[in-house]
Amino acid sequence: MGKIKSALEIALERTESVASNKSSIGQFEVKQKGKRLANEFLKGTEKSEDFVSLEAELKKAPADELASLKQGIFDILITQITLPTGKEELKRVETAAQGLSIIIGSKHFAEIVKEVGKILSQYLDEAAKYEEAIKKQYAPKLRKKEEEVSRRLGRQVKLDPFQDHEFVAFFNQNINALKVTYEDAVIQIKEEAKRLFDQ
Repeated sequence: MGKIKSALEIALERTESVASNKSSIGQFEVKQKGKRLANEFLKGTEKSEDFVSLEAELKKAPADELASLKQGIFDILITQITLPTGKEELKRVETAAQGLSIIIGSKHFAEIVKEVGKILSQYLDEAAKYEEAIKKQYAPKLRKKEEEVSRRLGRQVKLDPFQDHEFVAFFNQNINALKVTYEDAVIQIKEEAKRLFDQ
């Protein structure tokens, strides 16, 4: 016959699970705070009054909350390491990389961060050159389409190449080849950040 638990034993088991749940809830809230800090960090600039200093926030954090706070910050910042579509997005990626460097605290990753901006700037420059080259290569075909539409409508028509489905498919096919090369670099940066953060 199984052991019959006393009321005291049952009550103690229940309070243990409540205590561990409170701890889990507390760490979850600290992680959420880290996510909010990361978002504020990404929005602000050092000159703005709403600037968040990750270093200062980490120093203020109690020792038992530090790991959860860093995890929350990391979870947001790592998602921002992507191929930018323009100069504004490049600034956001660079800011995220700097934030990662702060919470990782590795000289090796600090060196990687210096290269991130250069690599992604190079990508934007090459993407712009690719776009121009693709437009030039497609220009004769686009002119024929413009002439055909102009003839049908009885007036001069100028087509935007990005409104032409055939051009968009041609453009995407060619630009994707460039993206693949740089996506590999982004993946390596993210993997190294995760590796160093988990140490």
